[in-house]
Amino acid sequence: MSRQIVSVVGGKEAATTATYESTNPARPSEVVAEVGLADAGAFAAACRAAKEAQREWARVPAPVRGRVIASIGRLVEANTDRLARLVTEEIGKPYAESRGEVREIVDTCDFFLGEGRRLYGQTVPSEMPDKNLFTFRNPVGVAAVVTAGNFPVAVPSWYLVPALLCGNAVVWKPAEYAAASAHAMFQLFTAAGLPDGVLNIVFADGAETFRGLELALDEGTVHKVGFTGSSEVGRKIGELTGRHLQSACLELGGKNPMVIMPDSELDLAVEGALFAGFGTAGQRCTSLGTVIVHESVHDAFVERFARAVREARIGDPAQDVLAGPLLDQKFADRYEEYLTWLQPHHKVVSGNIGKITKDNPRGDFDGDGGLYYHPVVVDGVKPGDRLFMEETFGPIVGVTTFRTLDEAVELANLPGYGLSSSIYTTDPKHAFRFREGVSAGMVSVNNSTSGAEAHLPFGGNGKSGNGSRQSGMWVLDQFTRWQAMNWDHSGRLQKAQMDVAEIVPDLDFRLS
Repeated sequence: MSRQIVSVVGGKEAATTATYESTNPARPSEVVAEVGLADAGAFAAACRAAKEAQREWARVPAPVRGRVIASIGRLVEANTDRLARLVTEEIGKPYAESRGEVREIVDTCDFFLGEGRRLYGQTVPSEMPDKNLFTFRNPVGVAAVVTAGNFPVAVPSWYLVPALLCGNAVVWKPAEYAAASAHAMFQLFTAAGLPDGVLNIVFADGAETFRGLELALDEGTVHKVGFTGSSEVGRKIGELTGRHLQSACLELGGKNPMVIMPDSELDLAVEGALFAGFGTAGQRCTSLGTVIVHESVHDAFVERFARAVREARIGDPAQDVLAGPLLDQKFADRYEEYLTWLQPHHKVVSGNIGKITKDNPRGDFDGDGGLYYHPVVVDGVKPGDRLFMEETFGPIVGVTTFRTLDEAVELANLPGYGLSSSIYTTDPKHAFRFREGVSAGMVSVNNSTSGAEAHLPFGGNGKSGNGSRQSGMWVLDQFTRWQAMNWDHSGRLQKAQMDVAEIVPDLDFRLS
């Protein structure tokens, strides 16, 4: 039987106005969860409840909040297998990747559990005697977090863990098609002892969520918005928060380039391109978009890459496969639109395209009715092509060529995204010149475009985000506000920039 799940606000189940069926993309007729959806009013109510709970949570000493984060990590670790299997069942991610995703939560908790003792402020010397200056990190208040479903538990942890550690309350709206995974993660977080209302989960569609967020911002019950999703929706979130004098933390899409230099190790580059382009069926924000390969090694690289893709195993995500199905029917529909972008000057070098079926099999695999698609490598992509310029969320990778490194950097930046990038080279000069020139927030050398670690900043520029960063110590600036304090114990009013002692130099002095 499928799970029955609803929103939880202030520790209590919330009313629903509609129902959504989250299905298994490997077997779309299999319902994983029946999800009760809330409306805009319920989202706004959750933000009010969070605001009430946040006051007391912020009074809990930060080291004690750190111990709660530690407990979350241990609970997730103890439930790794069950949570990973649920992720695989609900979104079709290969089980090995699902376990890695759950591990990311644990790593994030392990990093931030100590930050409860390191939410450092500073003491600053004053320009006046008998006066002390201090800085403090204060929680922002209530964070509204909206996340995508391609990483249904790892990416949310990048928001939830530091936000809670810093003393904020959270209203979390996960993707409907990954609702069961999100609800399971919510249960693990609350089992760690979070007071009611400090973490709330609201299931709603995009339109109701946006209206609810607008209501909450108007009421002053949301003080930070975190959003992971498309660039299109990210712009709308940014506009909405900007009208309320807030800056959202936006982690958006990518058209991530991989540059292959003539001195690269081609077999290693092929391995990296295969994982970056087709791991998670190409449904990562950091998935490889375009391989920019030097003309002198183009033919050799394409031949090896195409062969690797043809030999890669696509199938049941519970087995040892490179990729399983697409996340949901709406992503399958969108991916089929991307395939219409193929032009006469393009050359598909990887074999069949489209949905894997009995009439369009992949070897002896006929798709078994799931949302499985052939991985596609398109050679001959040119600057200006839609396949070159726009994000293609799915298993399709373009290939183009370059002559000089400067040209490669220009091509890498041309689409206007700036999330992740990669260069394969054995020359350090090439690596550092690429790093200096590329607009991406993340650069890999001799590695794929995918693969975040919990203690490095994650985020992008341009169409990929507004420069905000997640993970590591850098995310603390998203969930705290700096407060300055001065303490004058002189017993008199000392006015800055006016009552300052002046030592007069003899600027006319010259050595004889």
